[in-house]
Formats: sequence, C-alpha cells, structure tokens
Amino acid sequence: MLTRARWIPRLPLLVLCLLAGTALARIGGGESFDSGNSNSDSGGGDASFLVDILIWLIFRHPAIGIPLTIAIVIGVYFYRRSQDGDSSTRKAIDKAEAERRTTVSASAVDGWVSALKAKDPQFDLMKFFDRTKREFLELQDAWFKRNLEPVRKYLSDATFQRLVTQLKLMELLGVRDAIADPQVLDLQIIGLEQNDSFDSVHIRVMAQLSDAEAPANATDEQALAAARKVKPEQFTEVWTFVRKPGAVTKVEGDVSQGKCPNCGAPFEGGAANTCEFCGAIVNSGNYDWVLAEITQGSQFQPHPMTPDGFVKAKQSDPSLTTEALEDRASLVFWKWVESQSLGDAGRLAKVASASFQEEVKGGIEHLGKQGKQKFFVECAVGAVNTQQLTQADGKDLAAVEIKWSAKIGIGPKGGKPPALPSQPQRYVMLLERSSGAKSSADNGMSTNRCPQCAAPLTDNGQPSCEFCGALLSSGEKDWVMKDFGSWEWWRSKGGQPATSRAAPAAAKVPDREERERLVYLMAAMAMADGVVDEGERKLLKMASDRWGIPWANIELALNAPAGSLFDKLIVKGSTEAESFLKELVQVAMADGKVDSKEKKMLEAAAAHLGLQGRLGEFLK
Repeated sequence: MLTRARWIPRLPLLVLCLLAGTALARIGGGESFDSGNSNSDSGGGDASFLVDILIWLIFRHPAIGIPLTIAIVIGVYFYRRSQDGDSSTRKAIDKAEAERRTTVSASAVDGWVSALKAKDPQFDLMKFFDRTKREFLELQDAWFKRNLEPVRKYLSDATFQRLVTQLKLMELLGVRDAIADPQVLDLQIIGLEQNDSFDSVHIRVMAQLSDAEAPANATDEQALAAARKVKPEQFTEVWTFVRKPGAVTKVEGDVSQGKCPNCGAPFEGGAANTCEFCGAIVNSGNYDWVLAEITQGSQFQPHPMTPDGFVKAKQSDPSLTTEALEDRASLVFWKWVESQSLGDAGRLAKVASASFQEEVKGGIEHLGKQGKQKFFVECAVGAVNTQQLTQADGKDLAAVEIKWSAKIGIGPKGGKPPALPSQPQRYVMLLERSSGAKSSADNGMSTNRCPQCAAPLTDNGQPSCEFCGALLSSGEKDWVMKDFGSWEWWRSKGGQPATSRAAPAAAKVPDREERERLVYLMAAMAMADGVVDEGERKLLKMASDRWGIPWANIELALNAPAGSLFDKLIVKGSTEAESFLKELVQVAMADGKVDSKEKKMLEAAAAHLGLQGRLGEFLK
C-alpha cells in the first residue's frame, strides 16, 4: 500500500514528467542543430508509475487525489503556456534568420538560371522545382516508413549514411519519427556554385508537416495518428544538388522518374545504385543531380571556402574536388557516430586507419567494462568545410571541419541516456591517403565505394573489399580517417583555416554555436576537479548572459556525469590551451574592450588552462 511518506516526495518528479515535451526529429535531424535555442527535455521514465499513483489517490482518497490532480493540471497548463512563449520567440528568431540567409534578388535568380542554361540548354527551373517537390515528398515517406532504399538513388552516399545512422539512433532510444501531411509551400533557387568539377545548386524548400515521436514498435497507422494530433509546423530547409559539368537534362526523363540518367533504361534502384544496362553509378553526380546536403535555413552558409593547399593538390590530382572530399568526411563522421552508438568499432573498418579503429575500440571496451555506453541523441551536422590540404611523409593530408551538435551522454548499457543539453561541437577530421593516389572521377559523389573496383562497401567489419580484396584501411588509394579532434587541437598542430571568398581576411565575432561551445568548454574545465565553486558558477553565468546562451542548459551540463561534456579536456599549458584562450578573448572583446567582469572570467580561464600570468599577451 502506498503511503503519503512514499508518494509526496515523488510529486515534483510527477510534475516534471507531465511537463516533458516531445522531442521532434524531422527527416535527417537537421532541426536539432540548434545549439542554444532548445530546452532540454526532462526524463519520463517514472511517468507511468506516478500516473498510477494519481489514479490510486483519486479512487481511494478522492479528497486528496481530485484536488491534487486539478492543481497539477492547472500548473502544467500555465507552465506550458509560459514555455510556449519562449518557444514561439525562438522559432520566430530562427525563422527570421532563415529568411535573412535564404532571401535573394530576382536578378540573382535570373543570373543563376542563365548560367545553368548556358551549359545545359534543356534546363528548366520550373521542372527542376517539380522534381525537387517529388523527391521531397518521397523522402518524407521513406523516412516515415524507416526504409530509405527507394530514395537511395537520389542521395549522395554521405547523405544516405546520415539518414540511416539517425534512424538507428532513434531505434536505440526506442522511438520512431511520426510525420503526417507533408506539403511543399514554396521553392526558390538561392545559390549556384560552378567550378571545373561540379555545379552545386541550392534550393530553398519552404514546407510544413505535423511531427511527433512514437514508440519504436508503433505501427505506421499508430504513428500517423500520433502525428496528426500535432499542429502542422512550417520550416525552411536548403537542399543542395550537385552535378558534373557537361551533364545535361534528359527531356525524356531522369532518375526521379525511374530511368538511368546515362542510358535512359528503366532503373528502380538497389544497394549498388548501378545501372544493369550501362554500368553507370547513378548517384555519382556524373549524369544527373544528386542530393548532397540538407541544411536548415537558419544555418545555411552561402559563401564557399577556399582551402589552403587545394590548388596545389589539384595539380597532381585533377579529379580532386572539395564536394566529394566533404561527402567522404561526412560519411566517415556518421560511421564514427554509429560505431560508438552500437558499440561496434568494425563499422569503421573500411574507412579509418587501423590505429584510429583501435582507439575507438579501446574507448568502447573501456565503457563496456563499466557496464556503460555512449549515447548520441538528436545528433545533427551544421556544416562540413574543407580547411587545408598538405603533404607529409609520403601522405596526402586533408583537414575537414565538421560543426555538429548532439546530446552526448554516458549511461548504463541498454538504458536511457542522462538528461543533457544539446552541445555544439567544432571538430576537425584528419583524412589521409598515400601521396600519388588519385580521386575517382567515375565514383564522383558516390563516396562509399572501393577505389579499386568501384564496388559498394558493406559494414562486414573487415578492412578489405569483399569483391576484389583491396586493403582499404591503409589509405593507399582513398581517404581514410586518421584522427578526429577539437578545433583547438587542430589549430595547436599548426592547422591553417580556410578563408571565405566573400571576405578573405575578415575577423569576426564567433557565431552563437561557437560561443555556446566555448561556454561548455569552460564548464568542463571548471568541473575537472570535481567541484564547481560559487565564484566559477557566477563567471559562467555572466558568460551565459552576455553571450546569449541559456543558463538552464549550462546548469544541466554542470550536473552531468563525468566525461559527458567532452571526451578529452584541453591539456594545461599546451598550444591547444593557448588557442582556446585566444578565442575567449576574441568574444570578450566583441565590443572593443574587456571590462572588469570579463577580465576576471578570462583570468579564471587562464588559470584552468595553466596560462597564469600570460593573459596580457592575448589581450594585446
């Protein structure tokens, strides 16, 4: 029998369970790359038990149960109304940011269309919009049904891997995405980039749908019913399509109409994505447009970067492209996430060096001995940019920046992840291959293939191609993952960031995602000794307020289990620590000065970084 002594202390938990919101997961999880604009969800593991308590009280002790239930319902109603105000403000800000980033002039549109027609006289913008709408709706349907094979032919290998991995992450959490009634409201071309390797067209997709979460074992009918209970929400995405110069529009049909883009034969798809009649790799971008990226409108970056060393590298490898290189890096990133989420380092066997695989395997085994695992919740990528290409010791090296975010938690194996805020991350992936290796022009954007025989790669955990036997993990013929670390780690190794063609030498204040990442790094340093004193909390609160980062998320991070924020802390007194302190100073000096409170914060950070007495050097 339940006594008041047992259920009264659990009432706050009951309220939290009732207040917990639904975490939406639109296709690809792109909306999760929010960093600072999303509240953290409360856990709901005891919700059913506590609801049972309420029901028991209503029937056994109505004088207590009925007033208590009414009070809780009223409290939940007014709390959610207050949160809805915050939510609507955040959504309005994101909408305004998306409009700012994706609004273009009519003359710009005319110029882009003319440039496409100059190369491809059959190009028709309205028909391209029809195609985009058709693929958008088919992709939503495939995502909802958790079967991406029917749309694989439209997607670059990295985009396909991203969606597959995100479906697996949701399955591990015991949920599925429920969407209903998707509609395309408006389409617009908002950018065109042309070079010797690829034409990249950016299409703004304004759409709406109803989106909710359902249990993983829910039927399609049950999931659809759950979604239709949610009010439709509008959103803006940017779809980037890539195609080789010289490829032309097929008047008689394209891959979205079930035809091979090279020979016109019937093509239904399949894991190989290869036409059985002419052997063309249909998602390579060599013959038709392939969807290479889905970006949220508020995160769209219209200006490409010029990687240091790219021109020199291309002289010895004419088929080298940043588009394919970044697709390869994105593919490897999602396999890295998948390997840790599933506890299977073999997922990296064909795309990472043997030493890096061992490092990942060691981390998985270390957690396994403790009965724990790593969780990646709401994992999303905001940007992938090639930063630098170099050569050393007979190897080509490529540094590719990946801006991503996730709720990264360490918890009991098979259990639920701990409550954590979405943490923005700025990493650099180091890819390597043997000098003299050449990029495959035939494979193009189909970057998950054997560089020797072009067979599609599988996840069988073996480092060699099962078709021709070529050893893939050596990097002899294609890029493999050598290392992966923070932006500061890479800069400390002499990494040279790329510059924007629009503003080659512009030094700017870090954006919201970068500011939030810096605050989390400071929080991780403060937590390193196991105690965050009141002075440290005040300084973090000051940074949170001034830099526009929700304090509730910082508090949640401060209460997170050890090791949840970052795998590795910055080594004290290192060049990595110096790089981090320089970034903090850059933010603090956004208004041209550093006041006493900011200086106190920077002094505390310098002390944690082992750079006491050197702050003056960085303030000059």
